[in-house]
Amino acid sequence: MSRIHFIGGEKGGVGKSVLARLLAQYHIDQDLPFAAFDTDRSHGALLRFYADYSTPITLEEVESTDHLMESALETERNVLVDLAAQTSAPLHRWIDQADLMALASEEGVPVVFWHVIDDGADGIALLDGLLDRYGDTATYVVVRNYGRGRDFSAYDTSEARARAAELGVHQIDLPELNASSMRKIDHGSASLWAAAYSRESGLGLMDRQRVRVWIKRAYQQLDRLYDQLLAPTNV
Repeated sequence: MSRIHFIGGEKGGVGKSVLARLLAQYHIDQDLPFAAFDTDRSHGALLRFYADYSTPITLEEVESTDHLMESALETERNVLVDLAAQTSAPLHRWIDQADLMALASEEGVPVVFWHVIDDGADGIALLDGLLDRYGDTATYVVVRNYGRGRDFSAYDTSEARARAAELGVHQIDLPELNASSMRKIDHGSASLWAAAYSRESGLGLMDRQRVRVWIKRAYQQLDRLYDQLLAPTNV
């Protein structure tokens, strides 16, 4: 079964692209079939770090965005879509105009929204709006990014969290990676695999070790979702 995964959260700076890169690396390491699309054609993280696997799309252009569904129907695979900040309006317009949720249901292609949040209030409000818009027609994964916040008590006690629980929303925690190590990865334009295992990435031994530990802990979170969400053959 194919799935379309929208990796977003609308608010910039919460770690959406880090999650997109992690999911791409996870699919590579687990030998899961996938296609990746990047909506940020100028500074896209997937295009920069995983160019061999990624295709640029422009959400404002219908013909470009249509490739997402076409890709899901070509073969059984996960379609990863890294949403740049402030792309919700054209995305929702495309979904609404094509009634994508109904079409996806007819074609047996579940739609998954990955909602990345920091410990601020904006992510909670945006999640509430996302649940309002699509309700039980979609699957959701809330990602508490500990690289962008430490105290998620406001979310944990929010009405949005209660609504999410009623809808069976999945939740994972993205562990924190040392900021210096992440900067070195970005400056070196290294994939996560290269950052963890290659001396040519420009990272020293201890930085590479920290990246390996971070990937291992993040993969443990993804593994808990694997049977329900990431396995292409799972219903």
